[in-house]
Amino acid sequence: MTQQLKLRRVAVGGSFLRRLSADRPARAVYVALALLVVVGWLLFALDGGQFLSQENIVGIQQRSAALGIVAVGQTLVILAGSLDLSVAYLISLTSLVAAEIMAGADGGVPAAVAAVLAVSATAGLVNGLIVTRLRVHAFIATLGVALILRGLLDERYDGPAGSVPESFQHLGYDRIGPLPVSALLWAAVAASAWLMLSRTRLGYRIYAVGGDAEVARLSGIRTGRVVVAAHVLCSVCAGIAGLLLASRLGAGAPTVGTDGGYDLESIAAVVLGGTALAGGRGGVAGTVGGVLLLAVLDSIFNQLEVDSFAKDVVRGVVLVAALAIYARRRRTA
Repeated sequence: MTQQLKLRRVAVGGSFLRRLSADRPARAVYVALALLVVVGWLLFALDGGQFLSQENIVGIQQRSAALGIVAVGQTLVILAGSLDLSVAYLISLTSLVAAEIMAGADGGVPAAVAAVLAVSATAGLVNGLIVTRLRVHAFIATLGVALILRGLLDERYDGPAGSVPESFQHLGYDRIGPLPVSALLWAAVAASAWLMLSRTRLGYRIYAVGGDAEVARLSGIRTGRVVVAAHVLCSVCAGIAGLLLASRLGAGAPTVGTDGGYDLESIAAVVLGGTALAGGRGGVAGTVGGVLLLAVLDSIFNQLEVDSFAKDVVRGVVLVAALAIYARRRRTA
């Protein structure tokens, strides 16, 4: 019993120290974001434009909302030592599920939302069980589920389907003052995840499992359940993003998730925010900064009409540079 108590203190104390050490990368991404905003402002000023106009700021918020919601969920699974490559296809599927139910005679927004949450949670449960019960690496497990979802989408859909009522489209387009409703939804999801990670037992256990699964297991934590819970929450976030994109499109689309690259983009945002891919280190605050950095970068490229090849090259360089800086800091810490 004494040994178990010691291990428990090590697991909880270690996860607390990892959260504290994650503050530095989180601050770094916001410093980089501020510098990028200054660069964008200078470039636009030299070109006779205005980067910090209300229209551009609102556009950045709207474009980043869906990615931000997915990235929050991705943060949870990566902190637990896993990851999810199925989110892009799940977003497409949930957008179609929502639009088709809303278009039905017996459907409606509440029924569609409930169905999307159920489908998303089921997909996350399958991902989590494959990882924990079948001992398949998360990369392969979630890639396999992604391929299953892609096959389902290819078999059933040739293009957009269903329709979203005008009342639900307010979610994607309306604003409360200068703040889009979609950005407020993202803020609510991010705040909920932050509170869960910092104030609940599940949050502490996610850090402990991601930091050292064996120590967490010896300290009495049911590591499998924690990983499954993280996958379910990640998939639910993907479902929420699917609802948001359906509201913006006015229908469901079988390629809306893959066209947006929400699988790799969400992982990139998490990594830019300082969360370690090995798990146990990082947090939602850094992820929010990573998403905003990518969104501001895209806004600058779009306004300056930079071609897609150069855009991808710069984004890749930014990601690799961030990883190199974080790795160097951890070696010298």
